[in-house]
Formats: sequence, structure tokens, C-alpha cells
Amino acid sequence: MTDAAAKDIVDVVVVGAGPTGLLLAGDLAAAGLSVTLVEQRPRTAANLTRAFAVHARTLELLDARGLADELVSTGRRIDRVRPFGGMTLSLQRLRSRYPFVLITPQYETEKLLERRALSTGVHIRYDCRITGIQQDRDTVTLTTTGHATDTTGPTDPAGPTDEPIHPTRVIHARHAVAADGVRSTLREALGLPFPGRAAVVRSMVLADVRLTDPPQDVLTANGTADAFAFLVPFGDGWYRAIAWRHDTPDTPDPAAGPANPGDPVDPVDLDEVREITRQALGTDHGMHDPRWMSRFQSDERQVPRYRVGRVFLAGDAAHVHSPAGGLGMNTGLQDAANLSWKLAAVLHGQAPDPEALLDSYHRERHPVGRRVLRVSGALVRTVMVGGPVLRAARKLATGVLARVGPAQDRALATISGLGIAYPPPAGVRRPTLAGRRAPDLPLAGGLRLYEALRAGVFVLVTPPGRATPPGAPLTHHRWRADDRTACVLVRPDGYLAWSAEHASDSEIAAATAHWLLPGTGATKREP
Repeated sequence: MTDAAAKDIVDVVVVGAGPTGLLLAGDLAAAGLSVTLVEQRPRTAANLTRAFAVHARTLELLDARGLADELVSTGRRIDRVRPFGGMTLSLQRLRSRYPFVLITPQYETEKLLERRALSTGVHIRYDCRITGIQQDRDTVTLTTTGHATDTTGPTDPAGPTDEPIHPTRVIHARHAVAADGVRSTLREALGLPFPGRAAVVRSMVLADVRLTDPPQDVLTANGTADAFAFLVPFGDGWYRAIAWRHDTPDTPDPAAGPANPGDPVDPVDLDEVREITRQALGTDHGMHDPRWMSRFQSDERQVPRYRVGRVFLAGDAAHVHSPAGGLGMNTGLQDAANLSWKLAAVLHGQAPDPEALLDSYHRERHPVGRRVLRVSGALVRTVMVGGPVLRAARKLATGVLARVGPAQDRALATISGLGIAYPPPAGVRRPTLAGRRAPDLPLAGGLRLYEALRAGVFVLVTPPGRATPPGAPLTHHRWRADDRTACVLVRPDGYLAWSAEHASDSEIAAATAHWLLPGTGATKREP
């Protein structure tokens, strides 16, 4: 715990208890920081309406927190997809421990991340709305209102308590993170623009339904000149249906983003979902018993800056796009993984250049968000392309993709997140592996790299005989294979900070010093 708690100032306040906010808060608290998580919806509010796909890179990041296997057990693995035109892509081509896309309702991901956040000491305030923000050189001050439900975790024998509070309350923090979604109140309070456009001119309809005649065990999608439909199985008998056609009514405010249950929009009728699905797929597969239906305005928007002073934006508060590819939640979770270790390093005084490290969050993640907007937009427009010439061009392009292995690999790396790479640090000569994803390599003692990353700090991997840099807050492991000569320094988010085919003790110490100041967390593991 830093000195912030003694001054009645929390280290970080996170706004938004969706997957992005929960992962970020849990990471920060696990690093020994004081964290308050503010969520405007009640704790008991159901959340059936959001994401359902967890991609390989996100599962790797969850594996680095000891959560992946449990999440996988809640859903269904899809190892091949048929995006359109009868083309099949095999996810077994992915070079990952998780060569599939996991289909599981977002509430399963949130349940797991909330449990972890509470176990690490995050203080969650539900039913609490942000009404104002101020910041100066040292602190962020948030004004809140509402009847907050405090959740302090399993260490509190009383569990969640309803604590009446004054109409307003003030929270002081060293830093704040807006992870409160497309309608972010914190982003609006900062006065940040959210420029973009509608990815689909008309809104989509969404529903969770049961099917009398289910399709094959793959994702099912198809589009015509007038309609598009997408079906995905949750694995428990429920299917998510996403459908669109030209004459579907708009939501009242396209800039507002996805519609939520209870919003004043045109209601969705199951007959409408059935009709659009039949038009796009040729059958509605016997849809019945919907448990949830809504409209979704598919926009492409991104804030120009992910950092404003001591405040950061992540997830849908920073970027929103079409649901094509299932990239939204995954991108937000990867935002959180990138930001959490940087905030922890700065607040613990372990960053040689704190401002540069915090600025690197925008430098690394903003281009990723921009690319996700382009990719998801291209996917939805490809499926919905109209006119015989354009449809013929789509057929030709998908035919090439189906036959050419390297093209498939690039497409799968993009969608799965495994292909994400960050710019190397300033001053590093190219070519370099710095900034690339670290594969899950075997370490001595039967350990994997992503198991070693569960300590939440940098991981240094070398051949036997190399010294641990004195005082460096990292863990030091050696390779399982005795013939490996490389030395690598891996960031807490699983990306390479530095590598060398051969390196002396002094070169290792210099590379470590570029990233870390001496701390108290160094350990050495030499099985």
C-alpha cells in the first residue's frame, strides 16, 4: 500500500465495473495499490446484453492471472468459423495455448473478474454516479451521487452493505480511469469529443434465443443486399442472434451508442428477428423463448487522446465499433492489461521516466483501437455489401483468403489479437523483437512463461549462470532447454521489453535499468 491511503486519497479510482474496469482494478489492487471502483448500475442488475466472444490473446492475458482455465470451463470452444460465402477458417492455425474463440456470456467474464477484484482488496461502490471531476498536479477529485452499495469482498463477513450516503460525495485519487462504456460520464465530464460515424446506417436488432433446429457447431453468418444475420451458440442451449436490414428503424440518437434495455427506442419483436434471419440465412432455425432483445446502433468512434492529465480512458469509453469480429470486450481488456502495470510502476516509484511510461499507454493502445475500428467496420461492410459487382468482388476475395495460408494467418492474427505489436522503445534500433507478443515458452522447473507472469511483475529469462540485476523488481527464470542462449525481458502484460541472442550480466542490468528502478520485489528462481 502506498502513502495515499494514509492521506485519505486512494491510489486509483476506476469508473465502470464492466470487464475492462474489473480487470484493471484487480491488477492494481494485486500490485498493492488502494483502488476504488465506481459503477452507476446496481450490483443486482443483470447484464445479458453484451459481449460473448473471448479471443486467444485475451485468454492468454487471463492465463497470466490464473483465470483462463476457469473461464474456458463456462463456455464453448469454437475452433473454426464460417464468416460468409461458405468459407471456413480453422483457428487451429493459431500458435497459442488457446487456438479457438471462447463463446461465453459476458456476465461469466464479469463474475470471474469481480471475484478476483474483491479478493485483492478493491472497494466497489455500485449505484454511484460521477457528476463532476477536477484535477491538479497531484490529485484527481471526483464528485459522486447516488445511494451506493458498498462491496468490500470476501474478507468482510457482512458482505455487501447498503450504506445511505449524502446526495454528493467526493473521492480523491492519484489517478482515475474512465472505463464506463460508450456513454461515459467521465469522458463527458472531461469535455472530450468522441468523433466518428455510424458503421451501419440503420440499427441492428439483437436477441438471446433458443433454437428448435440449431445450425452446425460453428458461427453462422450471411448477408444479402438487404439483410444480414449472425448466430452464435453460448453452449448452454442459448444463441445470440444479431440481425440487420435496410428498413430497420434507427435508434433516436445514433451518437449515444448501443441501446440498453429500458431505453425509449422502438421495441424489438421476435417476429422481426425471425423475419430478418430468414431473409439472410434462409431459415430462422426455429427461434423461440427469447430471454432478452434490444436494438444496437453500430458506430465507429474513438477519442483523440487516451490520457488527459491524471485521467485515462479505456474500453468502450475510448473506442466503440461494430460487433463484427467480437473485438470490443477483448480490446478493452487488453487496454486494461497495458495500463495497469504502468500505473503500478509509477505509483510504486519504480519507473525511470514516469511521464513517458504513462504517455506510452496512448502511444501503444490508440493505434490498436483505430485498427480495430477499421477491421470491424470492414467486416460488417463486407458482409452487408450490395450490388452484383460488389458481391462478385467479395466472392473473389473470400475465395483467395480460403486458399492462401499466409492470408489466413494474417486474418486470424488480427482477429485473435495475437498479431498485436507495439512500437519499440525510443532509441532501440530495428529490427528488434521489443514490443512483440511473447509466446508462452517453457521455463525450467516445468513452469510456463504465462504462469511466471502471474507474479504481476517483469519476468527475466536467461540461460543458467546469469546474475539477477540487483534490486530489480522482477522475477528471474531460466530456460527449460539447456541449449537456449537468448536473454529476454518480458513486460507484465506479456510483451517483450528487450531481447538479445547473447548478453552479459552488465548488458542485462542495463536493459533492466531502462525499464525499472531498484525496488523491493526482486526474486531469483534457479531450479
